[in-house]
Amino acid sequence: MIKNQLTVTGMSCAVCAGNVEKTVSALDGVAVASVNLASSKLTVEYYENITNLDIIIEAIEKAGYGANTDSFKENYEDRQKQSDLILRKFIFSLIFAVPLFYISMGHMVGMPLPQIINPQTNALNFALVQLILSVGSMVAGYKFYTLGFSNLVKLKPNMDTLVSTGTSAAFIYGVVLTADLILNPHHTSNVHNLYFESVGVIITLILMGRFLESRSKLKTNNAILKLIDLAPKKAVVIRDGEQIELPVEQIIMGDIVLISPGEKIGVDGIVSEGTSTVDESMLTGESVPVEKTVGDKVYAGCINKYGYLKIKATEVSGATLLSQITRMVEAASGSKPKIAKLADTISGYFVPAVISIAILSSFIWLIVSRDFAFSINIFISVMVIACPCALGLATPTAVIVSVGRAASMGVLVKDSSALEILHKVDTVVFDKTGTLTEGKPKVTDIITANGFTREQVVSYAVAAEKVSEHPLSDAIVALGNIEKVDRYEVSSFEAVVGKGITAQVCGKNILLGNAALLGDNGVEITDADVIDNLANDGKTPVLVAIDGTFAGVIAAMDCVKPEAKNVIADLHSMGKKAVVLTGDNKYVAIAVSKELDADDVIYEVLPDQKADKITQLQSDGQMVAMIGDGINDSVAITSADVGISVGSATEIAMESADIVIMKNDLADIIQAIKLSNATLTNIKQNLFFAFVYNTLLIPVAAGVLFAPLGILLNPMIAAAAMAFSSVSVVTNALRLRKIKL
Repeated sequence: MIKNQLTVTGMSCAVCAGNVEKTVSALDGVAVASVNLASSKLTVEYYENITNLDIIIEAIEKAGYGANTDSFKENYEDRQKQSDLILRKFIFSLIFAVPLFYISMGHMVGMPLPQIINPQTNALNFALVQLILSVGSMVAGYKFYTLGFSNLVKLKPNMDTLVSTGTSAAFIYGVVLTADLILNPHHTSNVHNLYFESVGVIITLILMGRFLESRSKLKTNNAILKLIDLAPKKAVVIRDGEQIELPVEQIIMGDIVLISPGEKIGVDGIVSEGTSTVDESMLTGESVPVEKTVGDKVYAGCINKYGYLKIKATEVSGATLLSQITRMVEAASGSKPKIAKLADTISGYFVPAVISIAILSSFIWLIVSRDFAFSINIFISVMVIACPCALGLATPTAVIVSVGRAASMGVLVKDSSALEILHKVDTVVFDKTGTLTEGKPKVTDIITANGFTREQVVSYAVAAEKVSEHPLSDAIVALGNIEKVDRYEVSSFEAVVGKGITAQVCGKNILLGNAALLGDNGVEITDADVIDNLANDGKTPVLVAIDGTFAGVIAAMDCVKPEAKNVIADLHSMGKKAVVLTGDNKYVAIAVSKELDADDVIYEVLPDQKADKITQLQSDGQMVAMIGDGINDSVAITSADVGISVGSATEIAMESADIVIMKNDLADIIQAIKLSNATLTNIKQNLFFAFVYNTLLIPVAAGVLFAPLGILLNPMIAAAAMAFSSVSVVTNALRLRKIKL
């Protein structure tokens, strides 16, 4: 099965999105089709041996829409052009609507009109000039009619259908009255029943709302555009000893790229020469530049601050981490949370129901009042006020803004559904090594014995471990660098598998390893209780013997990250459980769990068993988030309700995750949960704004309050309320960009 995304053009509302989904879903070979109206993205999963993108695009076009596979930037630029076009249409319609409104309404409040179009003296001219001006607005909004009536014929009415049907009824009725006035000049009372101004003003207000929506949708996608623009367009490459400036697309793996101070890095790579500090804030959100020297990894889009660097390209063009992040954010913006399906379902029933209410209410009033003009007014008002254009924006706008906000915090949301359910998670499972801990052992204790000094034990141990490849050797050597011990030379070295090392240092026989190594060499171990206590605390004791005498023990452990305890405390304050899941031994796992005050610990778990543990928790009725960083965590991450990987994770773990914490700071998990909660609250508020005007005013538009109170909704007020609904939704969603978490 293949998963792809297409950009769909020509959609104006949630019903349009639903029509596209139904059209594509009905194709043979299509498993899933989901449209996000705010990003205009169709996510489709299909079997390549049954169908393909050409067939899918053709089906979409037959349904009256367009589809393409252009890049995000190309589509963004096209949407900018479309937004500018809507603005021009709005201005064009406004030019006609303002005089139309003045002519039709001005004389009622005493505003002067030229005699040639005065309704009292020249009723026909008064009607004709309004008819002509209303045509100008209808030309500006011609797409409402082409799309609206096309969908009505296909029995798939949408929001455009409501607008086109309502305004057409007003226009046709006005044309009939004007024609009657031509044939019967004495029927001057016809001018009091014209609704041409409703046509012009409604179209103008809706175009204004569409323009504001289009601009707001562009704003919500700015995070993706900024990510794309982060990467430089060109870079200097050293080939055959010469410096050549090339477009980054032409750089190949293995090229040596020269980065000057102040320049953006064009590729992912390894520093082959030079030292500098690099600003990686665009990837990690961390404002402090990072020191880089030979062998260190650097990433495209980051800024080289001070020194010159030569970088050997390892990932180029679309394969860089920045490119992957951009695709992740774009995919998340295009994916649709489950809550959006509620709005889609409602809108699918809403439009036919509204048309029925409009027809029924106008028919009832025609029977009751015998006033055709009044019943037409009822029909127009119901059709226009009911148009819930904001409904299609309620969920996707909030999601896109949240995805952008998360990216700015260094949190990548790969699947927007994760934002919907993260705050509902009640159990957070942490991998230990590299997630809760630093992933690198550090020396925690040095205990001497038999008269040896701390300096002697450390100096000989550092000398021997310098040539070792054991994971603990780095921790001991790092300690020597900190304490600046004597630099002894090693004359011989041997690694004993599973036990430790033997070495000759300055003529002395040095043993470093476990009790078995010392026992094999006849060394008597003292302070055995102390060593056992270190092991029970989750530390790894390295025993040291010098010339056959036990000299002491150096204990090391993978230390817990500074923020880990506070993160678990924050989870507890939110009512969530924290579980440690590790393949490490019982003593280490329990020690870490106790230090962090975790609710539970699962230890000595093989990689293929981790997913089983997640499934077991889920079967117990818990909603689980799994946080890990290694390849061995990838299946568990995928199995969890929400999979999270940290920034230091392997590529496979990052690919498996729904959310990636780029800064490697566990505190960002708390921020992500809070953002999830804020997003769902925002979506619910948006759905309220999308429906409140419609549901409250449909009865008013239908004339329910006219008989008892004489209150009737003017079609122009209905159009203004509908536009305000859309503006309210978008404005509320944009609050997420600056909301305090």
